Amino acid sequence: MRVMANLLIVDDEDFMRDSLGAILTKAGHGVVAAKDGLAAEKKLDERTFDCVITDLKMPRMDGLELLKRVRARGQTPVIVITAHGTIDTAIEAMKGGAADFVQKPFGAEEILARLDKALGLARLQREAANLRELASEQRPMIGGESSAMRELKAAIERMAQSDATVLIAGESGTGKEVTARAIHAASPRRHMPFVAVNCAALSAGLLESELFGHEKGAFTGAERQRKGRFELAEGGTLLLDEVSEIDSGLQAKLLRVLQERVFERVGSSEPLWANVRVIATTNRDLAEHIRLGKFREDLYFRLNVLPLKLPALRERREEILPLARHFLERHARKLGRATPRLSSDGEAKLKSYRWPGNVRELENTLERICVLESGETLDGAVLERYLSVGGGGASSGGFAGYAPGVVPSLEDVERDLMAYALKMLGGDKNLVAEKLGITTKTLRAKIRKWNLQG
Repeated sequence: MRVMANLLIVDDEDFMRDSLGAILTKAGHGVVAAKDGLAAEKKLDERTFDCVITDLKMPRMDGLELLKRVRARGQTPVIVITAHGTIDTAIEAMKGGAADFVQKPFGAEEILARLDKALGLARLQREAANLRELASEQRPMIGGESSAMRELKAAIERMAQSDATVLIAGESGTGKEVTARAIHAASPRRHMPFVAVNCAALSAGLLESELFGHEKGAFTGAERQRKGRFELAEGGTLLLDEVSEIDSGLQAKLLRVLQERVFERVGSSEPLWANVRVIATTNRDLAEHIRLGKFREDLYFRLNVLPLKLPALRERREEILPLARHFLERHARKLGRATPRLSSDGEAKLKSYRWPGNVRELENTLERICVLESGETLDGAVLERYLSVGGGGASSGGFAGYAPGVVPSLEDVERDLMAYALKMLGGDKNLVAEKLGITTKTLRAKIRKWNLQG
C-alpha cells in the first residue's frame, strides 16, 4: 500500500511541475511546487515535507546545492530528476546523499515506485534511529526476581500484545517510563517510533501544540507548520507522562482523539488520523482528582483500559543491593575509576533507608557518591552523609543555615527550601514537587523567578 506523503516538487519548467504534480496528486499525495532552489528553501522554512523531488539544472540555485541544504536540515529524502546528458551529475547527487534519481522522460509508475522506495527507506532510517535511542536510553528493568517484579514482567508481556491504552501508576522514580518503553519494545509496534511528552512541563497552550502540531500563523510565533507528537508517533506508541497535569480543556480534546482516533493541528480544520497506541503515566491519585473535579472521569476510563501499578522500592527491598551494585559499576565505569565495594554495614544502611525517590533516588545517590568519594569501600558512615536528608547530609550545609537572630521572610524560606531540595534530590523536578507538595508547573515557575539551578 502506497504511503501518502507531503511532497515538494522543484523544477524551473512549468510543464514538468504541473505534470509531475498531477501524477502525485492523483496518487493521493499532498504537493507543493517551487520553481527553483531559492523558492524551495522558502517553502522548507514554512513547513515540513516527507520528500523533495528536484530537477538538477535550474537558475539561481541548482539541484545539487538544494540537496546540500535539505540534507543539512535533517533526514528528508531527496529524489533528483536528470536529463540524458546529466547522468554524471545525478551520480554526484547520489554520493551527496540523494535517496534516488529518475531520468527524463519517465512514466507515472516509475516516479511513484521511486518515491515509495525513498519514503520506505526514510521510514526504516527513522525506525533504526528510534531503536538506537531506545537501546541507549533503556535502563535495566527495575529489579529482578521479587514476586512483585515477576508479576510486573508478566503483565508487560500480556499488555504488549494488545493495542489498548495503558495507565501506569506509581510514585516518582519507580520506572514508569522504562516500563512504558518495555511494553512498546515487546509489542507489534516495536519497530515504529516511541514518542514521549511530559504533560507537566508545558502550559496548556504549548502542550496542545506539542501534542497535535500547528499550522503556520496559528498563533504568535508560529512561523512554520509543525508536526505534533501524535504525528511523530505514527504507527508507534505515544507516552503521556504525568497525564494528571493536563488541564480540563485539553482533556476534552484528548478524549476525542482516544474515542475517534482523529485530531486537527492548531489553526487547522483538516482531520488527521491518529494511528498510535497511547500509554499514560501518573504519580497522582486520579480517583481523588476526579472527585475534586480536576480530571474527567470519562477520560480516566478511556486511559485505564489496562491499569498497571508499579511497586515502590521499599516494597521490594531484596532488589536494593543488586540495583546498587549495578549503578555503582555503571557510574564508576563512566568515570574511569574502580567500582566501590559496599561493606556489610553499608549494605545494611542501603536496605534500611526508606528510598522515597525510589530507583531514581538510589541511582542519583550512588552516582554522587562515585563522583565525590574516592575510597574503595563504602561503609555505613559514608552512606549516612548522603542518606540522612535525601542526599548530602548536614555536612553539605543544611537548609536551616540562617545566622542566629535572623528571621527570614517566607519568600526567603521558600526559595532556600526549593534550592536545597533541588540540590539534594539531584534536580529531579517531579520528585522535588512531590516532596514539597506542589505541582511541577509551580516549581518550574519558581525556578525561573528565582533563577535556581534545576
